[in-house]
Amino acid sequence: MTKYARDEFDDVPEGTERRGVHRVARASAGAALRPLLATGVVALLIGLVAYFAFPSMGVRAEAKASPSASSSASAKPSAKPSAKPSASTPAPSPSATTPSAPPTTTPTVDKSRPVSVYNGTTTAGLAAGYGAKVTAAGWTLGPVGNWQGVAQPSSVVFYNAESLKASATELAGALGIARVELATNLQDPLAVVLGPGAA
Repeated sequence: MTKYARDEFDDVPEGTERRGVHRVARASAGAALRPLLATGVVALLIGLVAYFAFPSMGVRAEAKASPSASSSASAKPSAKPSAKPSASTPAPSPSATTPSAPPTTTPTVDKSRPVSVYNGTTTAGLAAGYGAKVTAAGWTLGPVGNWQGVAQPSSVVFYNAESLKASATELAGALGIARVELATNLQDPLAVVLGPGAA
């Protein structure tokens, strides 16, 4: 005897074999997912084959226009009318159609750039003497002093940008200096460093 009150579920006919709640047996969740997983694996394998095999076979990724699309595009008339030469228009000469050679640019010498003069020797007053030569040659004189950098084997004209190469070469010729070198780490646009042999 139970302590709960009786209800309609407690009244079961005597002659029946059914007891409790009966439900239709459901298929397991794993069995329902198997076709979906198989489809995903097949799609993944096809994608991997396409990714690795197509580039090695020379198939390009960009889409190419189909022959029908290209033939239909070529069949359409151009919106711009073609210009036909009239009898009064002279035909262009062959020299006008041939490309001309690019103009040669002559390097420019800029004497307005300040020229620094540094004495890299033990001879006193050498930088001041070369500073006077720089001014006499028409150049703008910058700082004059002793060279604090690496000792040079001979006199040199340094320039700190490729565009100043022509100016440095011109300056070296005016001062009788044979060496001209690019020094991008130099703050001075043009610098004369006097080495052994300078007088």
